[in-house]
Formats: sequence, C-alpha cells, structure tokens
Amino acid sequence: MNDTPKKKHSAALGFIFVTLFIDVLGLGVIIPVMPKLLQTLAGVDVSTATQYSGYLTFTYASMQFLFSSVVGNLSDRYGRRPVLLTSLFGFGIDYIFMAFAPTVGWLFVGRIIAGITGASTSTATAYIADVSTGDNRAANFGLIGVASGLGFIIGIGIGGYLGDLNVKFPFMAAAAFALINAIYGFFVLPESLAPENRRPFEWKKANPISSLKNLGKYPALAGLVGVFGLVYVAQKAVEYVLSFFLIEKFNWTLSSISSLGIFIGVVLVAIQGGLIRITIPKYGQEKNIVAGLLFYAIGLTLIAFVNHGWMMYLYMIPYCLGGISGPALQGLITGTVSPKEQGELQGSLASLTSLAVIIGPLLMSSVFHLFTHRNTHSYFPGAPYILAAAIMLVSMFMAIKSFKKGSLIKDKKVVEPGDSNLPDRAF
Repeated sequence: MNDTPKKKHSAALGFIFVTLFIDVLGLGVIIPVMPKLLQTLAGVDVSTATQYSGYLTFTYASMQFLFSSVVGNLSDRYGRRPVLLTSLFGFGIDYIFMAFAPTVGWLFVGRIIAGITGASTSTATAYIADVSTGDNRAANFGLIGVASGLGFIIGIGIGGYLGDLNVKFPFMAAAAFALINAIYGFFVLPESLAPENRRPFEWKKANPISSLKNLGKYPALAGLVGVFGLVYVAQKAVEYVLSFFLIEKFNWTLSSISSLGIFIGVVLVAIQGGLIRITIPKYGQEKNIVAGLLFYAIGLTLIAFVNHGWMMYLYMIPYCLGGISGPALQGLITGTVSPKEQGELQGSLASLTSLAVIIGPLLMSSVFHLFTHRNTHSYFPGAPYILAAAIMLVSMFMAIKSFKKGSLIKDKKVVEPGDSNLPDRAF
C-alpha cells in the first residue's frame, strides 16, 4: 500500500524527465540548423544570420516573460497536468511552423506560439518540488540536468544529421516528439498538486512585473535570485551563438557541430546525472554553486581564445563542469517556499529566466556581429565568451556575498511539502 504513491511519483518524474528532454531537444535541433535555415530564408551571411537568431529568441523570450507568470499561477489554481500538456502541444505547433516556414516571418509566428505556451520548464520544476522532500530535492532537480544533457545529445544529432539531408527535417522530427509526448501524457500523467494546496488565480500575481516583484517576498533569496538571472544571461553565449561561432571561425559543417553537441550532452549527463549526487552531499550546496560558476568562467574564457577546432572538445569539459551549480542553486531557492506557492515561485523565476533570455541572446549575438561583420576593425569571434566569463565571475562573487550574510544558507533548513507546522512562507 505504502509503495503505491512512490510508484506514482516515480512514473510522474519519468514523464517530467521526458517533457524536459523534449523541451531541450527543441533547442538542440535548432542550434546546428539555425544558421543554415536563416541564411537560406533571408539570404544573408553568418554574421547577419546571428542577429536574426537573436531577434527570434527575443520574440520567444518576450512572450514567455509576459505569459510565464500567468501560466505559473494557473498551475497553482488548476494543477500542473493541464499546463504541461498544453505546453507540449504548443511546442509541437511551433516546430511545425518552423518546418514549413516559407519566410523568416513565419519563424516569428511559431516563436510567438511557443513563447506563450512554453511553460514546461517552470511548471515541470514546480511538479518536481511537489513530489520532492528535503533529502531528494537536489537529486530530483538533477533530473533537469540529465534531461538537458540527453535532449542536447539527441537534439543536436537530429539537427545536424537530418539537417544535412534537408534543413526542414529536424523541425518535423521535433514536432512529432512533442505531440506524441503530449498524447502519452494525457493518459499517464497524474496530478501532483493536491486540492488543499491549490489557491485562487489572481491577476495581480499573474502580472509579469508583479511576478518579478513577488521575489522580493523572499529577502534571503535576493542574492541567489540575482545569480540565477545572470547565469542564464551568460549561458546564452554558448546556447545561441556557438554554432555561428564554429561556422565563422572554423567553417564547421552541420554534422561537425552535431558531433560536438553530442559530446557536450554526454558530459552534461555524466555530471548532472552522477557527479552532483556525490558532490552535493559531500561538499554542500554553497561550494557546488561557487565551484560551478568558477568552472563556467574558465571554460568560457578558453573557448574565446580557442585556436584549433579539436580544442573545443577539451575546453567544453570545464564549461560543462559549471553545471554542478544549477541543481544546487535551484534546490536552495525552492527549499524556502511552501507547496502552495511553488507554482508562483517558479512562475516568478520563469519570468526572470525569460527576461534573461530576452537580454542574453540579443546581447551575445549583437556582440558577435559587432566583432565579425565585414567592416569591423576589431575582428574577434570570441568576444561573446569573454563577456559571458566576466558575468559568471560577477555571479560567483555575488553568491559568496549572499552566503556570508544569508540566514537561509547558514541554517540549511529545507521546507518539507508535508510539514503542517510551517507557515505558508518559510525563510
């Protein structure tokens, strides 16, 4: 009898894993193919195509910023299940638009749809928080890293190798994955949010600006939330500019980019699926965060000055080691909030993430274009990575400062979902 809830939670976590996997798979598909797709549809060079990519991401992230807090609050009112399934359906529609887009304008239509419905990460994170306890919270959040790694591996592979056959094939495959998973989830995904933990929908809390201000209710989290946002900005130098960088600097083919992406995915799976299960219990969340941010900075700096293509494999190792900071940071932040407010918190964090994705790709693609266009006087394709490394170092010092003065970090207390002695909000 007692094993039944555990089995349901295990099955649910499996579906959440697949959902997050498909989310990142979509990103993986786009990475190697986007330069070729934009060059074909817009008739531009690699440097200018980078700017188009930044504008597309800006559109997607802007929609997420406007609607993620709405979706997060809806999940607190109606449950996680309907929101997750709607999100997957939206991603499927987006990939169909991208597969059959006759012009760049249609790509923007697809990105708008995906941005509005693209709440899978924030709602999935709230789902994980619903079914996690203090002992397994960080480990369960590590599933996000594993899903990201596997999604990256397969997405990059699909994007590169199918893209060599036809630039539209990868998007058709991604659409099929998303829609099939939505249908599968309709039959197997249980609801994680108990009726007693639901709350009325409030438009005031669903406002994206109010959603960001909502983070102010947790003063002990201020420094870590700042770190969270800055890290997301810096990561975009790799996520959205890397394929343009490799084509510009080394003239890599789609399949070459895919091979590197597969390598990155394997390393991420090994780190976030295995290494953090050792490092977090042994060294604690604070040290994992600081070490991870330092690894990020080192890896980004090395990438900026890489001279030979094969060195990218070597330099990606310290960058991927930076991934040990993510689950620790996520677990530390979510561990301070009651079950009734996990959706609201994740909606707020998703708004912050969307704001970072609005800024990051546009910033990094603009820097790349500035240092690679035909008339530039300072040719340096690695410029975005130097900027990203500097941001990671700033984040690291912010985290250290937060640990020194934050009572949240010192007492190490984690909120248990079933603790009736706790108030609605714990610090």
